[in-house]
Amino acid sequence: MQRRERTHQLIELGGLVAKAGLVDLAQDDRAALYGAFLELADRLQGPDGDGTKLLWRRRGQRAFASEAEHAE
Repeated sequence: MQRRERTHQLIELGGLVAKAGLVDLAQDDRAALYGAFLELADRLQGPDGDGTKLLWRRRGQRAFASEAEHAE
């Protein structure tokens, strides 16, 4: 069961990468995407990591809400 949940989580995360347009913007360059993710991890570990995470969360929540509105 744990393996199935982990697989589901990874599929969802991959979907978010695609939904954000990163696959197309990076021209499916996985090294570039991995480098970008490493940059994000560095920022989250930095002195203002909590503030950065809060800003990103709010932006994501607004995007989800906007998409839900347009779907209705």
